[in-house]
Amino acid sequence: MSSFARVLSEHARTRPDDVAVRLDEHVLTWRGFDDATARVAAWLRADGVRPGDRVALVLPNVLEFPVLYHGALRAGAVVVPMNPLLRGREVSHHLTDSGAVLVLAWHTVADASHAGAVGTGARVVVVEPAATQALLAGHEPEPAVHDPAPGETAVLLYTSGTTGAPKGAELTHHNLFSNAVTTQECLVQLGEGDTVLGALPLFHAFGQTCAMNTAVVAGRTLSLLPRFTAAAALAVVERDRVTHFAGVPTMYVAMLHEPTATGFDLSSWRSCVSGGASLPVEVLRGFEERFGVSVLEGYGLSETSPVASFNHPGAVRRAGTIGTPVRGCEMDLRGADGARVTDGVGEIVIRGENVMKGYWRNETATAQAITDGWFRTGDLATRDADGYYTIVDRAKDMIDRAGFNVYPREVEEVLYEHPAVEQAAVVGFPDPLVGEEVGAAVVLREGSSATPEELQRHVKDRLAAYKYPRRVWIVTELPKGPTGKILKREIHPPARAEETQA
Repeated sequence: MSSFARVLSEHARTRPDDVAVRLDEHVLTWRGFDDATARVAAWLRADGVRPGDRVALVLPNVLEFPVLYHGALRAGAVVVPMNPLLRGREVSHHLTDSGAVLVLAWHTVADASHAGAVGTGARVVVVEPAATQALLAGHEPEPAVHDPAPGETAVLLYTSGTTGAPKGAELTHHNLFSNAVTTQECLVQLGEGDTVLGALPLFHAFGQTCAMNTAVVAGRTLSLLPRFTAAAALAVVERDRVTHFAGVPTMYVAMLHEPTATGFDLSSWRSCVSGGASLPVEVLRGFEERFGVSVLEGYGLSETSPVASFNHPGAVRRAGTIGTPVRGCEMDLRGADGARVTDGVGEIVIRGENVMKGYWRNETATAQAITDGWFRTGDLATRDADGYYTIVDRAKDMIDRAGFNVYPREVEEVLYEHPAVEQAAVVGFPDPLVGEEVGAAVVLREGSSATPEELQRHVKDRLAAYKYPRRVWIVTELPKGPTGKILKREIHPPARAEETQA
């Protein structure tokens, strides 16, 4: 089986001085990239990390991310990518559940990693460019490359679905490598001189596969952007002659409405892919008209490495759909009873070489998610006569805020920790800037008092900044069904005079 490490070594041999990764004026050639990952592997092995050990990465989109990610895979470690915005309690769950032995944390966000590592048995190493270079310089490149066994786990991506604490989706070496190769050969088709803009977070499946790993298998340049703004992204397109961009709908909305866009030379740009949420048809058309770049929309999940379907280049594109299944992947629709749906709405189920091995050390959740070899996505869709799928609703309660997944249960549990809260329901609602915004309806305990602002601060202090509810409102009761289950579909934000926004 081929691997990222072997591909890296091949690029180092055949195109040693071509740029592999770029961040502003800093570059890594393919020879330098391969050498750095070999030194990471040597360091990890000398430090006692063994094949199968979990190594957490808490880094933004910096040069060190692909180096440490692929160096750890080269050593046979299992990578646990984590959002650098997570707070200590969130970090603690990821480390405890994964059993990570080592945390590689970017210096500007290391405090949360130190706090979260307490009592977990994980050791934190702060990643800072100069110190990291000095550390790796002290180790000779490790020539050996770990050869993964069939089905061996490479990465744990944490996602909680609809309930409970986040679960680690076990993605194998084959899952990730085959999905990156399929993305390159069937979808983005990077060629000589192409450059990919890495604006999506690399800790997320979309950024890992459709930007970083696709660039690796194609042997093309990855140009990193640590923090997305429309103006910054367009400036990088101009400066680095970017040809390909992968992003979520909110990124396309921001660039479409960026007032300075006409001041950039974007003549190199030729293709884009969109995923993570539905891209409004009017945004797609407006973007293509303004920038003269085609946008192909697709669909995937962390559990599917992530690409599962796409509007394929060269085929009929149907705006508003998620296209057809990618190579090596099958999709179908099922009813609530598990029966196949041939007409109308059904739940998307997926099987193929991109589907995860299961949820890390969670047989119950795995059995619920994968039945008869089919992964149940929780997303509802229709399928037309030509096999194109269209998402019609989200069976999951997950909120997609600007491309970041917010799981209501996690926010609700923090709200319930406030002594004045009796009941809480967290819901998403449409927002023109971020797609979906986070809101919370709260019932207070009898005799207790708390303002919406106080409850908002309570959550903000305990969870990542993108998770806390921007709108909180106090209600006397929450709508419930006959069994007492809260009916979230009947919960809507009140008029602004009755709630708080920050």
